[in-house]
Amino acid sequence: MVFQTNKSIDTGDILLIANDIEILKTALKGNAELAKYLNINIAANWTEFGTDYLEYSMDKYLSNKNEQDWLIYFPILKTENTLIGSCGYKGMPTTEGCVEIGYEIAPDYRNKRYATQITKALITNAFESNLVNSIIAHTLTKKGASTKILSKFGFKKIEVINDPDDGAIWKWELKKINFNSPK
Repeated sequence: MVFQTNKSIDTGDILLIANDIEILKTALKGNAELAKYLNINIAANWTEFGTDYLEYSMDKYLSNKNEQDWLIYFPILKTENTLIGSCGYKGMPTTEGCVEIGYEIAPDYRNKRYATQITKALITNAFESNLVNSIIAHTLTKKGASTKILSKFGFKKIEVINDPDDGAIWKWELKKINFNSPK
């Protein structure tokens, strides 16, 4: 049976489990503890980002419990009961109604449309909120799977930003009024 929280998002193939403080604490203890706690399998190299973003989310959650639904989700491939990456939002919508999405997929699960399903679920979930008018995302400054997915959903590349860690990156934006979900 796939673990569920109060705020899980079902894409059909994937269940996005919203992280709460206990899941975050357990994830920081390591893969074995997380697998046991959620009763799941964990894909090799499910994250390339280490634990910094888990700690960031825990800090955000501890400072404001309303952040929970606007932070990390763990995508569980239901047929294998396996964690295949991470995804979510970088925090609550801004006062202007903007949220940032991000996602990653373990190498063995790439090019199977899972990132597309996850992105669609994150977009749809955000736009169901009256607090969200636009969504942003960032990618490296080269065409690839993420830029293709964002373009498919109507995101527009709006600027180049100099990130202290990654150098030049592209900033993408999708306005709610322009969202037309592809099949």
